[in-house]
Amino acid sequence: MSSPKTAKASSSKDRRVMGKGGHRLAEAFAAVEQFPALDESRRRIERIVSKPGPSADEITEAIESDAGLAIAVLRAAGAANGGPVRLAGIPDAVEILTPDGVARAADGVETYDLFEPSGVWQGHPESFRRHALAARHAAERIADLGRLPAADEVALAALLHDVGRLVLLRLYPGYVDLLASGSTPEQWLQSERRELGVDHALVGGVLVRRWGLSASIGAAIERHHADDADGAAAAVALADMVAHHSHGDAISPQRVEELGSRLGIGAERVRGLVYEFPYIRAQRRRSSEPCPLSNRELDALRGLAEGKVYKEIADELKLSASTVRTHLHNVYRKIGAVDRAQAVLLARDRGWI
Repeated sequence: MSSPKTAKASSSKDRRVMGKGGHRLAEAFAAVEQFPALDESRRRIERIVSKPGPSADEITEAIESDAGLAIAVLRAAGAANGGPVRLAGIPDAVEILTPDGVARAADGVETYDLFEPSGVWQGHPESFRRHALAARHAAERIADLGRLPAADEVALAALLHDVGRLVLLRLYPGYVDLLASGSTPEQWLQSERRELGVDHALVGGVLVRRWGLSASIGAAIERHHADDADGAAAAVALADMVAHHSHGDAISPQRVEELGSRLGIGAERVRGLVYEFPYIRAQRRRSSEPCPLSNRELDALRGLAEGKVYKEIADELKLSASTVRTHLHNVYRKIGAVDRAQAVLLARDRGWI
């Protein structure tokens, strides 16, 4: 639950946004709440939920692959929940709705064809879906590197971080031309503030609170362009920039390294993330099985997963090679692995690294 101070601040921001255009803004919000999904995405959900005993993880992954589906499922779960508990991620929504409820929510979503977009949104849904999905993938990797808590919240905030842009797109006919006046995400944000008096991050934060998302997700979306963004907001900001770079857009190297530093991710690892991202899309695995390994044991195991030898891991962790060896032998014993390859495979399969 948010504190009275936080709730008051959020209410003030809601009024600021709702004052920008009155009923026209409400209509723009309503349009985004009916945002279409890729036709194949909806068919994938239908295939999964029609199987006997569908996996919640598989359903969640399919929903998270399409922002239109995610919006529909979150809104349905928020309406079904009806209580003070806020949704912390798509897994919460799937648990509330059950597979049958997810199927009903997905069935009500309008769809578009990948190669023949039509309707009032024209080609915007597919470009939005691709960027949202790229940012979500990047956020999952960043959450892992920065050992951030609440990875599901960070991933969902990244998936929805630009929903405010959809609102502004419906609200202002010249919005696309406005964005063309800048070449980086920071310049686009300044154009919004200068010409419209509001920015997409603030609008997005207001909108997701209407859907019953947790206060921390709303704050991460709302603050991901803030100069002092930290925690989940910094992770979303960095994920946004990594995704933009993968699309060929210009980004600020200084801002990238600054955000990485705030998340405890060294400059070398941040550069590696930006470099590898267009080629690597590792699927995050969820597991309800608790991890028996300590933080240091996980660090050593991640080093093995990256192909490093004991001395390289020791140098990076500022430990002796013998200490690293002890940590890894503890890892093998705790998870029942016979060698490093099996240890890495088991840990990845269980979602620990």
